[in-house]
Amino acid sequence: MKKIVLAYSGGLDTSYCLKKLSNEGNQVHAININTGGLSKNDIEEMKEKAYELGAHTFKSINSLKLFYEKIIRFLVYGNVLRNNTYPLSVSSERTIQAIEIIKYAINNNATHIAHGSTGAGNDQVRFDSIFQILAPEIKIITPIRDSNLTREEEIKYLNKNGVNISWNKAKYSINKGLWGTSVGGDETLTSNIPLPDEAYPGKIIESSSKNLILNFKEGQLSGINGINYDPVTCIELVNNECDKFCIGRDVHVGDSIVGIKGRVGFQAGGPILIIKSHHLLEKHTLTKWQQYQKEQLSNFYGMHLHEGQYLDPVLRDIESYLLSSQKNVNGSVDVTLYPYRFKLNGIESENDLMKKEFGSYGEINNKWTSEDAKGFIKVISNQNKIYHYVNNK
Repeated sequence: MKKIVLAYSGGLDTSYCLKKLSNEGNQVHAININTGGLSKNDIEEMKEKAYELGAHTFKSINSLKLFYEKIIRFLVYGNVLRNNTYPLSVSSERTIQAIEIIKYAINNNATHIAHGSTGAGNDQVRFDSIFQILAPEIKIITPIRDSNLTREEEIKYLNKNGVNISWNKAKYSINKGLWGTSVGGDETLTSNIPLPDEAYPGKIIESSSKNLILNFKEGQLSGINGINYDPVTCIELVNNECDKFCIGRDVHVGDSIVGIKGRVGFQAGGPILIIKSHHLLEKHTLTKWQQYQKEQLSNFYGMHLHEGQYLDPVLRDIESYLLSSQKNVNGSVDVTLYPYRFKLNGIESENDLMKKEFGSYGEINNKWTSEDAKGFIKVISNQNKIYHYVNNK
């Protein structure tokens, strides 16, 4: 009998793994890492389901604060959007889930660790890499990957073993967390078919518009409409407001770690609104070259995180840079929410570098003369004057 710690979400894949492994006579400990999107009722239902499927024990570990401190705040600092679209909703979660799962397995002397990843996705890399690095002595079990199962085959096995799951209920794979909700299904396996509205979570509740003021302190979201909250609560409140308008629905197309193209739907209005608001505030409070250098490092940071390389020390180096860049990113951003979209209206900040006493763009210069401007232009043109003089002969 193996003592197995299973990374358990309560979805189809991990339900199959739990039933299959317990049926084989193993002692399976179903461990859920809560990275957002779960109510107390959700966790209680997950617990009941886990025991029905044969779990020896069930435990849900609240990792929201850790998730924010270790990953989300750096994604905000870096304004990270994969392919300028996707806020790394799932890939960022998997990193924390993998770290917390392996910690639990080590502390509880597990002989094996299991997860429900397929052999064609990114999650297998994220989980396996962290498991192997932090506890190479613990063996990894992946029932779905090893048997190359389809979702229909998983449902068939569960139904045969007394677990009634319909195809309509399991048609879409939905992962809801603090940093957005991902949606996968038949349509995302194609290049041309959009996800239907019913595949996304929730429906429009607000049909007019609503104004919000997002308050930032040293790059972190610190309050809403002038009322201070801790960052996790701020994100949850913004998520709730955006979900009322169904803001942030899109389909991300990307290159997977295993080399194939993939599509995934998502609804992440809160993360996108926070990132775009933060970025606007940075445009006013950082210098040109701070912004440029941050963009290069942030793009690399997001790519490395997405590809399961969180434990590479280069990410700690980049995090130090990102943290240093945020000391003057203070102020408030005025936004308006509408059905399916939002608008950034402007910012207020004591660190705003857009100062009228130096000049107004396209209008008037206050700190230099016309002769200064002519000399500046003459000198800055020198390099190209020389190049064209030499090479146009």
